[in-house]
Amino acid sequence: MGFSGIAVGSAMNGNRPIVEYMTFNFSLVGIDQIINNAAKIRQMSGGQFNCPIVFRGPTGSAGQLGATHSQSFENWFANTPGLKVIVPSNPYDAKGLLKAAIRDDDPVIFMESEQMYGDKGEVPEGEYILPIGVADIKREGTDVTVVSFGKIIKEAYKAADILEKEGISVEIIDLRTVKPLDHKMILASVKKTNRLVILEEAWPFASVSSEITYQIQENAFDYLDAPIQRITTADTPAPFSPVLLEEWLPNANDVVNAVKKVMYI
Repeated sequence: MGFSGIAVGSAMNGNRPIVEYMTFNFSLVGIDQIINNAAKIRQMSGGQFNCPIVFRGPTGSAGQLGATHSQSFENWFANTPGLKVIVPSNPYDAKGLLKAAIRDDDPVIFMESEQMYGDKGEVPEGEYILPIGVADIKREGTDVTVVSFGKIIKEAYKAADILEKEGISVEIIDLRTVKPLDHKMILASVKKTNRLVILEEAWPFASVSSEITYQIQENAFDYLDAPIQRITTADTPAPFSPVLLEEWLPNANDVVNAVKKVMYI
């Protein structure tokens, strides 16, 4: 709470602070500063103050860390006007989006995964910035659209490889940014494939997948050949037991089954 509040004052005085939480589970202690100050100060001051802060840190499960250290709050922060929420899934996107977040004049929630800190990928040596609010098609496909973000998208890649051997072509969209959400890219893909599966590492109620489902049924209902399927964690606190944790988290087999369900296989 202390350094989150200091960052708000620093940003209002013209700096661009970066607040690093050891885990976003700890951001709950400073959530009043994030939501009631950082997110609202531009509107409450009539535009006299910007609040260019990056709040960054790990999100979601990282193994046997227990119920209070394995939570995903992307939908919580995305529910707050004034906040932008970024959840990268690979080194290239992480660097380009972090640079964009630092340069943005509004507060940005930048959510990572400590399980991905050892991941390797191609990153240009030169300067580059990726636009906030633009999703990315990581894999072209024709039969079904799978939307995901963050480290859990790796399970979609595994599932797509399995399904490809069975003759099913999966298009994978990486949201990269949860707020603002790239509705147009999802909509265009669904109009092409006519089927949608959403994968996220979060509790099901009022989740990001809930919002996407609403948007698609509102704007592309007549294009759907099957009801939308979503895959989330179980609606319980994260277990410590590795056996239960494996059941709690979504996996590639869950994606395969959901795709086959919308394909009526």
